[in-house]
Amino acid sequence: MELLMSVLVGVLFMVGTYLILTKSILRVVLGLILMSHGAHLLLLTMARLKTGAPPLLGEDALSYTDPLPQALILTAIVISFGVTAFLLVLAYRTYKEHQTDNLDQLRGSADE
Repeated sequence: MELLMSVLVGVLFMVGTYLILTKSILRVVLGLILMSHGAHLLLLTMARLKTGAPPLLGEDALSYTDPLPQALILTAIVISFGVTAFLLVLAYRTYKEHQTDNLDQLRGSADE
């Protein structure tokens, strides 16, 4: 299972990197979203995919799972949603102001 998750993380980073290197702002934002999801899966995979009972007091479970990776991923998901919302608004405003999302056209010429 961890091998499959590692391959999935690699695919997400590969597609995210490809999208970041394109000229469209929307594709760059989508690439960042894919890379953030890849980072979340990487955190989960590096903490090992364990089975066991949740660490609750009063339970007589033999083995507990570590809740720290899930807490870190939950925090990272919330932060990435905020960053994604900000980037989408920024891309929308840029498109409304300049009528294009091509990064080469937004860069302007050298004499400006």
